[in-house]
Amino acid sequence: MNPIKRWLDDARAKPSLRYVETCDGLRTLAVLIVAWFHIWQQSWLFPGLTVFGRDISLDPLVRSGYMWVDMMILISGFCLYLPWARRRYEGGRPPRTLDFYARRLARIHPSYLLTIAVMFAVAAVTHAYHSSAHMVRDLASHLTYTHMFFYDAYYSSNLGGALWTLAVEMQFYLIFPLLARAFDRLPATTFAAMVAVSLAFRGWVGANFKDVSMFFNQLPAYLDTFALGMMAASIHACLAQKKHGALSRMLCSALTIGILPLLWQVVRAQASCPNVGAIRLGQMNNRLAMGLLGACFLVFSANAGLVLRRILGNPITKFFSGISLQFYIWHQTIAVWLITYKVIPSAYENPNWEGDPVWQMRYTIACFGLSLLVAAVITYGFERPVARKLLRAYDARKKQKGI
Repeated sequence: MNPIKRWLDDARAKPSLRYVETCDGLRTLAVLIVAWFHIWQQSWLFPGLTVFGRDISLDPLVRSGYMWVDMMILISGFCLYLPWARRRYEGGRPPRTLDFYARRLARIHPSYLLTIAVMFAVAAVTHAYHSSAHMVRDLASHLTYTHMFFYDAYYSSNLGGALWTLAVEMQFYLIFPLLARAFDRLPATTFAAMVAVSLAFRGWVGANFKDVSMFFNQLPAYLDTFALGMMAASIHACLAQKKHGALSRMLCSALTIGILPLLWQVVRAQASCPNVGAIRLGQMNNRLAMGLLGACFLVFSANAGLVLRRILGNPITKFFSGISLQFYIWHQTIAVWLITYKVIPSAYENPNWEGDPVWQMRYTIACFGLSLLVAAVITYGFERPVARKLLRAYDARKKQKGI
């Protein structure tokens, strides 16, 4: 087919409401930046590149990499609400609450338990716990997705530092069916209420606590991010019903690209925070900006031209998006294990602090490579087969009951 005709035909086509391919690109970008930040915390490899003889520092991007967790949560809100937004135009009954819970649990809980089992076994064998009370609290709180309510289970856990986001997600899943129904009937009111609760909570925390470490990542502090994801899904579903053409596709492409320097300004400002306390306050204060820019990026990119959509949504980003949960869960722990047990050899006792560039590069590559391998093995060898088996059993039980 003629490339121009193909582009014009695509420009007039209605965007998909079942699979938004550009989500894969944004999720890939967000997870990789978060992972880069955690690995950089161990390697201290100066992030930069040289283009046409000019050195470009990526230090602000990596130094503030934790900010991109907000993007991951935004995408979660978008994907969770998209079936509801689609139903408004395609008809059909809303998803059943029990079906929603079953699918979320089948996808996440088995591999989450596997993660805890492996990490707890390593911690027990290496005598990582300083007391039996810490061990019991760490294990019990993780098994109930409540570890963010205990300081040592959150900041001194031996069960993986990245699991706190799953606690936030699972807590949100509990109330999502109720929020989705409210959003479906009163979208503006529900959106405003979720944003107001989040802003009020963050404002209360910032005004009343010098140390916000136990509050800035709690669920109420993320309600506006989830709400922005849900609103982005609703807007995308609405735009998909409008007449498309080359001009609208080009405009959405330009707007998508235009968001990138704005994101860069946010992360640069965050990277300049002088200490841990300022970093956490800054993360709270910049959360709404990150969410707004991310929501706009999701909407505009989903309706952008073919070339930009292929950059964001392609076999590579689709593959990484598919294994991103396990990659995110395991990358930080793998990075810690590699440096703790000195898997990558060096002539220096502390090659990260002493600046061994060969070790830093090898260590960084090993962290990413091993994390990708482990993520692929667990995703395709455990997560998906177990989820399919559990959901088949659940569907068979529903059929037996005539539901």
